[in-house]
Amino acid sequence: MQKVLILIPTYNEAPSIVQLLQRLTAACINIIANFQVDILIIDDGSPDGTANLAKSLELPNLSVIERREKNGLGPAYIAGFKAGLLKDYDYFVEMDADLSHQPEELNKLLAMAGSKNFVIGTRWMAGGRVVNWPKKRQLISRLGTKYAAFALGLPYKDLTSGYRVIPKSFLQNVDLDSIETKGYGFQVEMAMNAHRLGFAIKEVPITFVERENGYSKMSLSIVWEAWFMVTIWGLRRLVFRR
Repeated sequence: MQKVLILIPTYNEAPSIVQLLQRLTAACINIIANFQVDILIIDDGSPDGTANLAKSLELPNLSVIERREKNGLGPAYIAGFKAGLLKDYDYFVEMDADLSHQPEELNKLLAMAGSKNFVIGTRWMAGGRVVNWPKKRQLISRLGTKYAAFALGLPYKDLTSGYRVIPKSFLQNVDLDSIETKGYGFQVEMAMNAHRLGFAIKEVPITFVERENGYSKMSLSIVWEAWFMVTIWGLRRLVFRR
């Protein structure tokens, strides 16, 4: 049986973390025949007690890494990857804590998993959709991923999506300590590395639901980091190609 570790970075997600873990537990019943699924929360010192709420459920397959301060999405995932590699998990699932990613869709993402497959849950393809997002937010997301795809020469529809299944073989072949981004540009950087290393990018349609509680961690600095680094990577690509 293959081992799966679901990684959930958190910062002030007390309003949603209990419901997310309950829904994940129910969803895992449908995939338990093929996979052993564990959950790892990487909490960046949430002052609202997110980590304690999660631990209070006493789920047997749940563990929590408690970090002292908020260091960004990328470093949180990297900490989770390193912890999971030490325990020899076969697949790593990235998932947001705010219920924007539907636990009930995990089964179809895992159905595409493979040692050479890098699976991305995709909003902007046939069968994918977003719920309760204003048109402006949709436009920013679409333009952002299209710009990244154009600059990097990658033919994928949702490079910024954070619902993914990543094989152990990819993490063993990428230098995690060399990752340059901390915000949502991290997702682009990881997909870029997967493409460069010859992994097949498998796009699976998902439904993305805007959070009902809490607040988005998106900021101008995160947007700037992603735009700036994608531009740098795109220029590097042009130089090396020439």
